[in-house]
Amino acid sequence: MPPEFLYGTAWKEERTAALTEMALRNGFRGIDTANQRKHYFEAAVGQGLAAAYRDGVVSRPEVFLQTKFTYREGQDHRLPYDPRAPLAVQVAQSLASSLEHLGTDYVDGYVLHGPSYNQNWREEDSEVWAAMIAERDAGRARALGVSNVSLRHLEHMEAVHAELPAFVQNRCYARLGWDRSVRAFCRQRNIIYQGFSLLTANVEVLRHPPFQQLAAQLQATPAQVVFCFAHKVGMLPLTGTSNAAHMQQDLASLKLPLPQEAVQAIESIAG
Repeated sequence: MPPEFLYGTAWKEERTAALTEMALRNGFRGIDTANQRKHYFEAAVGQGLAAAYRDGVVSRPEVFLQTKFTYREGQDHRLPYDPRAPLAVQVAQSLASSLEHLGTDYVDGYVLHGPSYNQNWREEDSEVWAAMIAERDAGRARALGVSNVSLRHLEHMEAVHAELPAFVQNRCYARLGWDRSVRAFCRQRNIIYQGFSLLTANVEVLRHPPFQQLAAQLQATPAQVVFCFAHKVGMLPLTGTSNAAHMQQDLASLKLPLPQEAVQAIESIAG
């Protein structure tokens, strides 16, 4: 099972190793990355992990380590697999590369970094998912997930597969009801919902006067209130902060005494 908070490593580039290590030193025990060099520097995540292991900050079993398989369309020229190979081979090659980058023989979470088409779950997605299941069954991944997925994708997936993901990871917009329908699907099926871009996708919420007043009453930052809210409604939040103080604040947010009426009020901000 993942911890209560994940540290996201996207868009860190040359700071990736140092920030991964910093996150672990500040208390994070879940690291999210992807074998997608366009937006992630997975090998540098491995360097940060190695530094933390070497200094005794954490051991490998204490870290929930999650990476992703990304289709060719989401990659740049720095591919972790042969694009001419069958999709099942691409999945195996990508995960083998991830394991090498991360200095481990397994990942705790292996995530499909978005279906191939934004409307339906298609045949190629089923092929990739079957290959991911094979990697899981071989012990190279502990659990599987899908990211950037719609309710329609999940319903179609349920209709054609016996096995649903253990995790769903989505960008979560307040103006779209905090992804309420997907969260409900996940809750009903015991799927862990991971919410990302909770701050950057919801700047208007953080600036909303009643929201800022609530944060002041709780002696908390607006960011802390968002993360606490997310946790209260059943999300596993991600943060990508590069500030050590904010890392500590984010982790502490889950202990805020946010009353149920405040949770309901935050949901109503979105309308």
